[in-house]
Amino acid sequence: MSLPSVRPRLLIYSQDGLGLGHLRRTSLLAGTFLDARPGSAVLTISDSPAGQFFVTHDGHDHLKLPSIRKIGPGNWSPVSLGMSFAEVLRLRQETIRGAAQAFEPDVLLVDHMPHGAMGELLPTLRALDGSSTRLVLGLRDILDAPATIRRRWHLEGAFEAVERYFSDVLVYGSQDVFDVAAEYSWPASLADRLRYCGYVCAPATRANAALVRRRYLRQRPRSRLVVAMAGGGADAYGLFDALVRAVPLLRAGQRCVVLVVTGPFLPAAERAHLRRLARGLPVHVVPAVHNSTSYLAAADLVVAMAGYNTSAEILSLGTPAVLVPRAGPSAEQQIRAARFADRGWVRWIRPDALTPATLGAAMDAAMSPRAESPSIGPDLRGRERAAARLVQLAAGVEWEDEISLAAAAGVGSDAIAGNGGD
Repeated sequence: MSLPSVRPRLLIYSQDGLGLGHLRRTSLLAGTFLDARPGSAVLTISDSPAGQFFVTHDGHDHLKLPSIRKIGPGNWSPVSLGMSFAEVLRLRQETIRGAAQAFEPDVLLVDHMPHGAMGELLPTLRALDGSSTRLVLGLRDILDAPATIRRRWHLEGAFEAVERYFSDVLVYGSQDVFDVAAEYSWPASLADRLRYCGYVCAPATRANAALVRRRYLRQRPRSRLVVAMAGGGADAYGLFDALVRAVPLLRAGQRCVVLVVTGPFLPAAERAHLRRLARGLPVHVVPAVHNSTSYLAAADLVVAMAGYNTSAEILSLGTPAVLVPRAGPSAEQQIRAARFADRGWVRWIRPDALTPATLGAAMDAAMSPRAESPSIGPDLRGRERAAARLVQLAAGVEWEDEISLAAAAGVGSDAIAGNGGD
């Protein structure tokens, strides 16, 4: 006896060869989709070396691709396999296309690159063209420097892929912070497909924050807790080294306990060196924590790189923060940190200005009383709005006013309408 077909089905393509950001964001969207439509099926195709790192929902599974890493714009290499990039690319192409055809999704959500890394999605897009599958592109608002994206998207045919295959482009951000169409010179014929959802982040919660504070401030109850995070952590050593060296430089009135969460991809030798450097200081170094939101909520100050997910979750909790974006190969984090700082949401340090002294001074300032709060806060309803749109498309619904989006997501209309910064 055959089982009834499970519907709706959402297929997610998430390219994230050396990090956790894309996987984190798509996992949040998958979970919200499944909350709205229990019993449906979500399959994520991803190449993150962390695999199924985040806690998932019933109905959600992952298919792991051979990992690749971005060396520079348009330049990729395999992470582990002893094969040429061309061979790995061909293997990935066939795996993605075969999975998509067998899974028969109602909606395919493509994360970040409309044509995939080095065009690897094009065979799948062609195979699904003309089928009932709705194709949706999901973009974090800031991808790279505008000149770089304009050049690469035209050179690689990304705009042509959007034109031919995608009915919706969900932007995980706010137009007033970063206008994707204007900054990246989208063709006028495509600009009306852009739908700004707000920032995608986990539900803001302070559950377990008190436990975290008791654990780390037990010996120093009058100290402030500083939490440092950098996503996967592969390139975060410079930030963490400067932070540990900055601790003795903090003003005498800023007594702190520092927790450094290195991320799973920081090399073991660098993690060991940080632990040696931290001896005798109120500094704890750990590779990962179970629920990062609880630690961000517990902190009096967060020191972090400016990755999308960490930055959005900091904003959702309102914790004071100093952001130190990575230097490259992309300008994405520097643009984000600067725009957020311009609005008074965070403080930031340019990566070429990072020293223990500059970081210590920024931390002192961030932990001092603020004269006033920002007049306008960030829109943090991206997870609910984006998932609701996916639910609508899976059901064949075209309209998308705020009330209908709320109904699709299974939440009240006040939960996704308006500004999320209050």
